[in-house]
Amino acid sequence: MVLARLILGLLSLSPMTGYELKKHFDSSINHFWNADKAQIYRTLAQLVDKGYATVHTVAQSNYPDRQEHHITAAGREALTQWLAGGPVQSPERDPFMGQVFFAAELEREEIASLLLQRRKNTQYVLDDYLSQREGIDMRAAADRRSFLMAATLDHAIRQQAAELEWLDAVLEHLP
Repeated sequence: MVLARLILGLLSLSPMTGYELKKHFDSSINHFWNADKAQIYRTLAQLVDKGYATVHTVAQSNYPDRQEHHITAAGREALTQWLAGGPVQSPERDPFMGQVFFAAELEREEIASLLLQRRKNTQYVLDDYLSQREGIDMRAAADRRSFLMAATLDHAIRQQAAELEWLDAVLEHLP
């Protein structure tokens, strides 16, 4: 359901092909939601079946025809209902936390290695988000949409920074 609403949100910005949707996922909302190509295409087909989106074939001279998806009035209504429906809580599922929870089975060095690997990955993600954030001045956002999109990136940056702080504390105090 969430993926479908996120796709409707992207289609509300502009009609897109499945390929373009995947590119938008990877370049704009991957800091809070990820979807692979198969999930996107499967969900697009469901949205069309439900009447929330339509497909228009756009002929191209040197390339295969484009299958462009457009949000419908029913799709906009479903998106609006989801947006206005209040915050959606989703249980966190983090395999790494499961590893940490049971890591006492390992030697101290192995635990430290696990934590340091996570720290390296987290720092990489944080650096990526910070590079995406360069040049964005939220105070000068041209409109509410731009401001809120940047705000989600700020949230992801703060989450990664908090995880780094937590990892450092665990490593420092690991018995």
